[in-house]
Amino acid sequence: MNPPSWLDPIVRALDTIDGSDLTAFLPPEDHDARQSAVLILFGEGESGPDLLLTERAHTMRSHPGQVSFPGGGLDPGEGPREAALREAYEETGLLPSGVQILGELPELWLPPSNNVVTPVVGWWRDPSPVSVRSLEEVHAVYRVPIAELRDPTHRIRVRSPRNPAWLGPGFMIGPDKDVILWGFTGGIVARLFEYVGWLDDLPDAPVVELPEYMLQGRTGRERP
Repeated sequence: MNPPSWLDPIVRALDTIDGSDLTAFLPPEDHDARQSAVLILFGEGESGPDLLLTERAHTMRSHPGQVSFPGGGLDPGEGPREAALREAYEETGLLPSGVQILGELPELWLPPSNNVVTPVVGWWRDPSPVSVRSLEEVHAVYRVPIAELRDPTHRIRVRSPRNPAWLGPGFMIGPDKDVILWGFTGGIVARLFEYVGWLDDLPDAPVVELPEYMLQGRTGRERP
């Protein structure tokens, strides 16, 4: 079963996009960074084309409540694709057998934690039920409709009280649109969607400050 035609722009982008189209931080040539991978999984749910995201538990010591792609560090002997699928299963119960890997985006670098992250892009060919697998790590699992991410009324710019000069792209997601998608994951979504023509730049999007629970115990390290 081939991916649906609405994914054609993403498939084409896998051959043309450069890491600098997604972030200003690219791995140095001689890096000794920890290797990680995330799964950018596109599917079709009850509300149409969507994207699988998780929200970290609000009690985590680092980045509580942060919305992320499923993912984490590579285990010995793993490549990015294996790691991304394993982490997605551990976090959400996603069955890897239902995922068709379309390709990988360029490696991206998270300097504060010295992580090199490979975004693995997949088509959810045969959807399986997903849910929170561990309350200690995951607060919620979302299938976010692409149409909602593209809706200007859900677009924001995010400011952290700890760095008031910084503004980054973000989205309000969740059933009540009260969950902030921002940071590393929000940046990838915004810039990838802009690259394929799904989003326009929105310089006047409202500015939202991070809630207090997202600032508790922060380490300055950005999680993939």
